[in-house]
Amino acid sequence: MLATIVWDFPNHIPIAGFQLRFYSLMFIISFVLGQYGMQYIFKKENINPKLMDSLVYWMVGATIIGARLGHVFFYDWGYYKEHLSEILMVWKGGLASHGAAVVIVLAMIYWSKKIAKQHPLWTLDRIVIVVALAAGFIRMGNWFNSEIYGAPSNGLFQTVFVEDARGSLLRGYAGSLSSVEFETTERELATDSLVYPILTASLRFRNLNEDQIAKYTDIYLSKILDSQRKDRKNLLAIDGNTSDIFSDDEGLYSEIDVLGIPRHPTQLFEAFGYWIIFITLALLYLKTSVGERRGFLLGMFLLLLFGFRFFIEYLKEIQVSFEQTMSLNMGQWLSIPLVSIGVLLVVISKKEKL
Repeated sequence: MLATIVWDFPNHIPIAGFQLRFYSLMFIISFVLGQYGMQYIFKKENINPKLMDSLVYWMVGATIIGARLGHVFFYDWGYYKEHLSEILMVWKGGLASHGAAVVIVLAMIYWSKKIAKQHPLWTLDRIVIVVALAAGFIRMGNWFNSEIYGAPSNGLFQTVFVEDARGSLLRGYAGSLSSVEFETTERELATDSLVYPILTASLRFRNLNEDQIAKYTDIYLSKILDSQRKDRKNLLAIDGNTSDIFSDDEGLYSEIDVLGIPRHPTQLFEAFGYWIIFITLALLYLKTSVGERRGFLLGMFLLLLFGFRFFIEYLKEIQVSFEQTMSLNMGQWLSIPLVSIGVLLVVISKKEKL
């Protein structure tokens, strides 16, 4: 039997009536650790520590604005050109790392020339070290959010994102369903393409009698699951399967077996990949004489991170419908020029030692 991770975990921490989303927490951790990293670099190179505050502000702003605009223009302009007022509504979701990369570069060029009075490549060679660290935490935020996951596949660490599936059912029943829980079993269903783990779903409805619960489970469950977008499906109904009705202190509830769709946990692959790149860049920084090979670390960052991103995209589920007809997806096309720039910077820095 393959190792299956059933990812049944809330995407937030309730704190005194407030919901702290893990995605936001990962963002905060990434910027705090990044600030400590840059403080170490500033101290090591005797740079004015007062510049740190402005650097943090510019980095945070560039990351959020760039990632948002990247999503808007690269992935979903067809929607946002008709809803211009929603472009800056970051809380509604939709961020793209390629957009963040472009705006961070532009912001650091301005910050370097106008505020720090440093060569832009001096700043970029150092900032990319902590950016790689932050990228890993942001992908962990995607893991907690059950988003940007892999395509259906049986693998060594296949994952069923039941938290995402729970949300689909709660929305699909439009308020009639009060809660749904999932229990793993040791059973599987093999097909020509995949081996599906069988899960038992326990559904508790509001103010329904036994006959109504049976109807809602046996008929409507499969309709709701079938109506989900292909790239957002994490559960499948089993043809001809019927539910059992039980009662406890809280009332009636139904249980029915469903198929979990196993997927590549690409968020975890990316997170650990980016942290390895962070360690690599940090070691290269410590071994590279300050002032030599200007642009080398920036080039290595672009080459390693977006080169890795290019190949990991083969394991991902498509994010937008227009990618279905593309030979390479949007993430891959956007990675190619960044990797090319990275190779050029590495070659130039090696030849000229600027």
